[in-house]
Amino acid sequence: MRCDEVMSREVQSVRQRDTVLAAAKLMRHANVGFLPVSDDDGRVVGALTDRDIVVRLAADGRDWHTPIGDIMTTELVSCRPHDGLEIAEQLMRAHHTARVVCVDDDGRARGVVSLSDVARNDDPIVVAETLGEIVTREPSPR
Repeated sequence: MRCDEVMSREVQSVRQRDTVLAAAKLMRHANVGFLPVSDDDGRVVGALTDRDIVVRLAADGRDWHTPIGDIMTTELVSCRPHDGLEIAEQLMRAHHTARVVCVDDDGRARGVVSLSDVARNDDPIVVAETLGEIVTREPSPR
């Protein structure tokens, strides 16, 4: 099975210069905890998670008008839409993340594969092993 067969295609995204407040409102409206962050040309350069907001904004006492680029996760975990689902799963395990952005040849987001997408489409034992790897968090790089 390929990533483009299971990924969420309606990807909400933000720009580095947008405020964290705007991103938080978008997350609430879209009912998501993850947003790809794009540069001005639309290429994905990182991600913003609800955890980033808690750990890098709220816990540090920063202002809600802080640009997303100041607190986002800069390590981009991505694959291609035509990659096999096992590639996305390997990336999740290696990077301790529950989401992988599927980007096209120009680096633009075409979808997101989440652990729940994997769970609906893969062997339950493999999914459990992947979940075990993901929750064994290492300190996140910045």
